[in-house]
Amino acid sequence: MIFRTKEIPRTVLDPLVSRKVLPASENLMLVEVHFKKGGIGSPHAHAGHDQISYVLSGRFEAIIGNETKILEKGDGFVADKTVLHGLTALEDSVVLDVFTPIRKDFL
Repeated sequence: MIFRTKEIPRTVLDPLVSRKVLPASENLMLVEVHFKKGGIGSPHAHAGHDQISYVLSGRFEAIIGNETKILEKGDGFVADKTVLHGLTALEDSVVLDVFTPIRKDFL
């Protein structure tokens, strides 16, 4: 399957955060999340889904478990099923989230 992200519309989650749910396989999903400066992905955990996040652009303050770090382009994190994680955009930024299994609640 080939897809072009520029042809996939964004879903606005709030005035500072939007996401593009990219085509997924049966067990693997990519989600591009766009943050304007100050946008927040509130700390949370999601039992049932493993997540890897990769910063495509910008800078975030990230909470991963009991650590708080600054993440920049090329950085990322792994959050297994019960790991608390959240992001605050320090500038306009984009993160690519990878989930397994897929997040049916996003479809």
